[in-house]
Order: sequence, then structure tokens, then C-alpha cells
Amino acid sequence: MSDVSLSVSRQGSSKCSDGDGHLKRTVIGSGVLSLPWATAQLGWVAGPSLMILFAVLTCYTSTLLASCYQSSDPNTRRRNYTYMDVVKANLGGFQVKICGAIQYLNLFGVVVGCTNASSVSMMAIKKSNCFHSKGDNSPCRISGNPYMIGFGVIQIFFSQIMDFSRIWWLSIVAAVVSFIYSTIGLGFGIAIIAENGKIKGSLTGISIGIVTPMEKIWRSLQATGDIALAYSYSLILIEIQDTIKFAPSECETMKKSNLLSVVVTTIYYMFCGPFGYAAFGDLSPRNLLTVFGPYYPYWVIDIVNAAIVIHLVGAYQVYCQPLFAFVEKTALDWFPDCKFITEEIQVPIPGYKPFKRNLFQLVWRTIFVIITTILSIILPFFNDHIIRILGALGFWTLTVYFPVKMYIDQMKIPEWSTTWLSLQILSVACLISSIATAAGSVAGVIYDLKGYKPFKNVS
Repeated sequence: MSDVSLSVSRQGSSKCSDGDGHLKRTVIGSGVLSLPWATAQLGWVAGPSLMILFAVLTCYTSTLLASCYQSSDPNTRRRNYTYMDVVKANLGGFQVKICGAIQYLNLFGVVVGCTNASSVSMMAIKKSNCFHSKGDNSPCRISGNPYMIGFGVIQIFFSQIMDFSRIWWLSIVAAVVSFIYSTIGLGFGIAIIAENGKIKGSLTGISIGIVTPMEKIWRSLQATGDIALAYSYSLILIEIQDTIKFAPSECETMKKSNLLSVVVTTIYYMFCGPFGYAAFGDLSPRNLLTVFGPYYPYWVIDIVNAAIVIHLVGAYQVYCQPLFAFVEKTALDWFPDCKFITEEIQVPIPGYKPFKRNLFQLVWRTIFVIITTILSIILPFFNDHIIRILGALGFWTLTVYFPVKMYIDQMKIPEWSTTWLSLQILSVACLISSIATAAGSVAGVIYDLKGYKPFKNVS
């Protein structure tokens, strides 16, 4: 997921609606804390080089996608509110279903990952306090399952809030805490380098001996995927663009926003990843802020991981809301006369207006949260590998393939022209990269399954 945190509102005819009556949206992103690990697998040359490469690639393909926001018919210039709407307007047919399946599967993976990641941060808080009271050599074995269940209970409550996009403070809080914990991670990386008195790491990354040659290959592929996915925000780009005001132009404004966001993000990545690697070298952790021992004061561990949990609570809701809307709209289209789907119940709240919700939304959203929580408990390695597999599929299709194909269709670029060939070569190269990343992640799943025990998530 992209690490750009956005909170954008359309300036239109009302506080809650844009110029054509469509609801406003707010969007947030998530952390950069695995980039030192990714840099450690690739080394000083390949790591930063890939960050720059994927920055340029993402900025370019995002510009192509932004150009497809409006339909190509010059008489209508109809705006498209979602990624599926864009594909439907430009390509149509079975490709719309493919786009929707990949987009919603990735959204589902993200919210499962939020549950998993939240437990890691909550366990880090518990372990830091355990080490503080019992000493750094204490085992302090902690199960993550209760924390995942607690996170799920919180999400069941938040998921029932109607028109969640109107709660403007969520994006502000999430953006602030994201900036705080990322900056603290960067600051401690710099502090550790100063304390060590030297820069760790090598040109080629983690050394053979610490890992086997085959592990080196798989880890390098996984690291490439981590960097690619850190820039991959096409999943929600159209939804972001739909928050931009009409004048001067959604497309032009989005293109400028893409460029600014990617430049700022890349500068931040180039600090966080390499500085973390310089501090820890081959032993760079997957999460920079779950490192214990003499590196961080215990209270800092508590603060930054609490900030991460707060961010993940908001991120879960932002990414699950499109899924909720899609399922509820589809159910209403299929069963317009079903009272279970259409009729509302009112829950009185003292001092406030009654809370309204129909039973279908209440039951479906609760079941959804329960499913994501159970999957997180069953698959504790979900974040490390399964999200990479889903992300590799989504990266090529949503970040490269569809933007390229729709742009070719809109611009009427002739086959076998120089531009057409260049775009096709770009798409094929990214497909190969995505396949390689997925292969590395599959290898990681197989490795983790060797010691896998269901419902045994202990650290």
C-alpha cells in the first residue's frame, strides 16, 4: 500500500456531497516500516535503485489511469466514481468482472492484514512492558490471538456506523499518527547509526551464510514486491480522484497530485529504508518499531505501536467500506423487495438521534469482521506472504495492465506504433516482475507452513 496519507474533500454543493450529489470521500494510507528489511535483502545498489524505478513507473501509470477518469465520449464526458466504473466505460465486458474481483480481493487482503498487523503492535507493547519489568532475558511469550479478537470487536462497532466517510476526523488522526511513527522510526535509525559509529550493510545485501543461496533469491524477490507494493495505490486512485473539485480539472489536478505525492514519498522512503539498513545491516527487522533491547526506551515502543494500532483501526474501515457498499448495493439490486435488506431498525441512544440500520447490514458487516478476524488468527504469516501474493496480482493488473490498455483505447494509439510497442513492453516487464514476486512469496508460505500450527500465534 502506498504510504501517502491523504485526506481530500470535493468542494461542491453541500458539506457532504460533491457537485453532482455524489458523497465525498476520505482516504488514508499505511506504514513504511518494512523498507529497511527490503533494502537489506537487496543491498545498497539494488534497494534504492528499485525505489526510484518503481516511483517513476507508478507515477507514469497513475497518470495514464487518471486520464481515464472521464469517459472517452467527448459529448458526455461522464465521470466514473470507481475503478470498476472506469474499466466498464473504457473496456467493458468480462474485464470489468476481472477488475472488480482483483480489486475487492486486494481490499479484503488489506483488511485481514490490518488485523494481523495490529496484533503485532499490541504484542510489541506487551512484550516491551514485560522486558521492562522482568529483564531483557525473560522469555515473555505472548499470544496474539486475544489482540486480534479485541481488534475485531472494535471493528464490529465501527463497521455499523452509517456514512462513515463523513467522520472527517478519522483521516486526520490516521495521517498524523502515520507521520509520527514513521518519523520516530527514521529518527531512531539515525540515532543507532550515530551510536554504532559506522554504516552497516553491503552493496549486494544480506550475505550468503546468514541465508542460503536459495533463501537469498526468494528474499530478494519478496523485497522487490515490498517496494513495488509500497508505491501501489492504484487500487484506490479513482476513488481519490473522485474527491477532487471540478475546476480546473480533476485529471490535471490528479496528475499534479500524483507527481507531488510520489516525489515526497520517494524522498521519505530513501531516508527510512537506507537509514534503517545502515543501522541494523543484515539483521534489519521486518518491522523497524518492534525491535527490543537497548535500541529504544520502552515508553517509546509503547507510544509508536499504539499509534500504529490507531492508524490500523482507521485503515481497516477505509478499505472495507468499498466492499460493504458493493455487497449491499448488489444485494439490493438482486432482492429489491426483501424486507430483510430494505427495512431499517432503530436503536435509541440517550441524548442522540436513534441509530438506524437494516438487519442485512448489521448481520453482513458483523460476519465480515468475524471472517477477517478468524483468517488473521489461522494465518499469522498473512502479512508477510499472502498479501504479497495478492499484491503482486493487483500490482500488474491495477497499476499497469488496465491503465495501459485503457489509455491505448482512449487515445486510439495504433497497433505496432512506437508508443504502442513501448507500452506493451512495459506491461509485459511488470507482469514478469509480478510473477517473480508471487513466486518468492509462495516459497515463503511453503517455508512458514513447515512449522505452522493453527491458532498458535505466539511471539
